[in-house]
Amino acid sequence: EFLIFIFPLPSFPLFLSRFNYRSTHHLASHGFYEFLNWFDERAWYPLGRIVGGTVYPGLMVTAGLIHWILNMLNVTVHIRDVCVFLAPVFSGLTAISTFLLTRELWNQGAGLLAACFIAIVPGYISRSVAGSFDNEGIAIFALQFTYYLWVKSVKTGSVFWTICCCLSYFYMVSAWGGYVFIINLIPLHVFVLLLMQRYSRRVYIAYSTFYIVGLILSMQIPFVGFQPIRTSEHMAAAGVFALLQAYAFLQYLRDRLTKQEFQTLFFLGVSLAAGIVFLSVIYLTYTGYIAPWSGRFYSLWDTGYAKIHIPIIASVSEHQPTTWVSFFFDLHILVCTFPAGLWFCIKNINDERVFVALYAISAVYFAGVMVRLMLTLTPVVCMLSAIAFSNVFERYLGDDMKRENPPIEDSSDEDDKRNPGNLYDKAGKVRKHVSEQEKTEEGLGPNIKNIVTMLMLMLLMMFAVHCTWVTSNAYSSPSVVLASYNHDGTRNILDDFREAYYWLRQNTDEHARVMSWWDYGYQIAGMANRTTLVDNNTWNNSHIALVGKAMSSNESAAYEIMRSLDVDYVLIIFGGVIGYSGDDINKFLWMVRIAEGEHPKDIRESDYFTPQGEFRVDKAGSPTLLNCLMYKMSYYRFGEMQLDFRTPPGFDRTRNAEIGNKDIKFKHLEEAFTSEHWLVRIYKVKQLDNRETLDHKPRVTNIVPKQKYLSKKVGFQ
Repeated sequence: EFLIFIFPLPSFPLFLSRFNYRSTHHLASHGFYEFLNWFDERAWYPLGRIVGGTVYPGLMVTAGLIHWILNMLNVTVHIRDVCVFLAPVFSGLTAISTFLLTRELWNQGAGLLAACFIAIVPGYISRSVAGSFDNEGIAIFALQFTYYLWVKSVKTGSVFWTICCCLSYFYMVSAWGGYVFIINLIPLHVFVLLLMQRYSRRVYIAYSTFYIVGLILSMQIPFVGFQPIRTSEHMAAAGVFALLQAYAFLQYLRDRLTKQEFQTLFFLGVSLAAGIVFLSVIYLTYTGYIAPWSGRFYSLWDTGYAKIHIPIIASVSEHQPTTWVSFFFDLHILVCTFPAGLWFCIKNINDERVFVALYAISAVYFAGVMVRLMLTLTPVVCMLSAIAFSNVFERYLGDDMKRENPPIEDSSDEDDKRNPGNLYDKAGKVRKHVSEQEKTEEGLGPNIKNIVTMLMLMLLMMFAVHCTWVTSNAYSSPSVVLASYNHDGTRNILDDFREAYYWLRQNTDEHARVMSWWDYGYQIAGMANRTTLVDNNTWNNSHIALVGKAMSSNESAAYEIMRSLDVDYVLIIFGGVIGYSGDDINKFLWMVRIAEGEHPKDIRESDYFTPQGEFRVDKAGSPTLLNCLMYKMSYYRFGEMQLDFRTPPGFDRTRNAEIGNKDIKFKHLEEAFTSEHWLVRIYKVKQLDNRETLDHKPRVTNIVPKQKYLSKKVGFQ
């Protein structure tokens, strides 16, 4: 008997993002220019996809460049091996960049602690384990390194460091859409510095250079194009740039005007500049020159916006609001210690610490809105927690260091004021004048210091144990090979996904078109090498809604949609046999909501609920639900199956209910394949009869005779 808990099983190569790997393999095989012009006909049938202009190419180019360099050095490796180990390599670079940034903000000791924290914290390990070939694997390094170079630019006012910051920002733009976080946080930093009257030539040189060069470089990415000057997400940077020029001009006039004239002109000038910038953005947005905020950004400010207006965004589990359990799971004790580090930075504020304070506050808000953005919060939490731990260790361990190496400066009163840590005179005797802080530190005693030190070390040990457990049990695993555990603790391997994709590859025509929900599009295209209607890119909401309408309609209406899309096979995920909660029935309401957004006359969400407002799959369920295509494909022949003697035939373990429609028959579909544990089910769309095809354009397909079950387990190569 299977338990309800299903865990993934580690298998590095299959953890690769199938689309990213296909794209990188194409780039390595055909070159960069062919990749930019690659039209992928196996995706979004019948539309297709121009890959080069619809992806951030940084990940693919990085892996391809490493592969090319290794082969130039006669180190023969397959591109797959480069993809598998790319994320761990960049996680090491992320630790180095975090060390550099924290050292600039505080000191070297805090930097070393921050590097240790981010090296093992689950919030970042989830995207940096071997086999995790996704954009975030390199983007967090680019994010941290850009911030380090920005802080360096502000501290030095050097054009050289600012140009380096622009190049790092360009790499971030090429890697991940999260670059918008950078192009809004850095202008916010400059704006706050102006409000705090911390304007300086260093800030002017750094931001002016960064905005101009960074803007030009970011527009070289085909997928980004003219967005930096045409979308609302980038207007804050332009507004701050204009405001900074006005502020600098007024500062230039400061020495040429009287104090009263300057104050009046300064107030009017700054107000006028801010008003012109604000009204210009509103006018250009109203006339259509500047695109308004996209739905993804509206969902960051209003957590209920996506569910109402863009259900496809709300349907993704990573886009749900973050719970406290998730914060503790991904950050552990750092959740409690990073506010102390933030307080230390605010207490000893300077230009760069203003930046890290803004970084922390904004990242906390966005991480609370969306689970996925926990990734942007993790680095700053590690930095501020390291500052907190570093201060505690310096306070409770640093005094003994001072006593072992007493200073030799003069013990006069003037020296006491300049060197409050000087407790000894030239003769080595204790001074008579001791500050209140020193008296407090002397009164702590060795026992209290030892206790506090031991508590800090215990917290760090608990953090390390938690990180190790989470990494090994939750994040070091793919999503296609699952494992379940019996009551006696023995493990069962569930290889249904690979089994189904291998069947598709071996038993269907090369040009067969497979309809499924968009969650499985990349896997079908990458592992089964078959054409899909929708995939994980989710760029076309209308096409996804049409698939959702087919799944939500009755068989006859769904058949018309499938015929119009030339569908040959339909693939669904069903977890009722083994208790897998991530199946299509549990996702079904999102299919209905997305379809209703595009086809409100045909699909209504209320039709799939009982009069009492319940979503039920038993006899009390809605007749519309019990007769829709998704329900029938999931529970076909399931009513004849009795899982154990305690439950009746047709008992769904995932929903703990006996299904309401056990006599399911198909007119236009036939079962082609069901995996060993019924996790993946594939149905073949029947061809029209000869009489019916008279009014239809005939199609020529070569369908291999179906094979319902595999006689033995097969591996995917």
